[in-house]
Amino acid sequence: MNGFSAWLEQLQYERLLDLVVTVAAALLCITIHETCHGWAAYRLGDPTAKQAGRLTLNPLRHIDLLGLVCMAVAHFGWAKPVPINPGNFRHFRRDTAITALAGPLSNLVLAVVAFTLYCAGVWLNWYLGQPEWLYYILLFLNYTGGMSAALAVFNLFPIPPLDGSKVLYSLLPERQYQWLLRYERFGFLVLAVLLITGVLDGPMRFLLDKLLTVLLQICRWPMALLNALVYGR
Repeated sequence: MNGFSAWLEQLQYERLLDLVVTVAAALLCITIHETCHGWAAYRLGDPTAKQAGRLTLNPLRHIDLLGLVCMAVAHFGWAKPVPINPGNFRHFRRDTAITALAGPLSNLVLAVVAFTLYCAGVWLNWYLGQPEWLYYILLFLNYTGGMSAALAVFNLFPIPPLDGSKVLYSLLPERQYQWLLRYERFGFLVLAVLLITGVLDGPMRFLLDKLLTVLLQICRWPMALLNALVYGR
């Protein structure tokens, strides 16, 4: 009985640590995403995010509780949107698109950094004899890379209020652009229906698998080069 209790306690401990690592990775991904939206807008002439105190890496300023739970459970979700006033932009449609792209692009960069460090950490883990503390660092890096890639893919779908819709709008002729703006307020409802019915699951999984394949090939290259230089293989 004592052995079972000890095993149960260890299981709960590991689950708790896994949850902490997952939430930490989710917080980093959404914080980077929203901060880069605000930073891009600020650089393009809109100080709204800065005035709202959202140009910060403090995750508490960006958390949307439901979006964070989705990030932790489903590995894609959302944060509290950074306030942006496109009326401050010098080139309304172009700068709106650039600001929208800043979030997903920042997640791609974060995924590359996380997976590169993960590949280096795997080598270090073997070299150090697989210490337990390094296992959780590797878990954090793996979760961060995967969630960040998923956040980038999810936000690039051209459905309001996702970032991809703003990029799409900037590429449309003026007439179609104005027509879509009239129905933009229904975008969240459409997105919710697509998520609930699972319509986006297939495209999301396909695109994410392809992206992860490319990212891992890129991120393994530095360690492959190091192995070739050190070990001749």
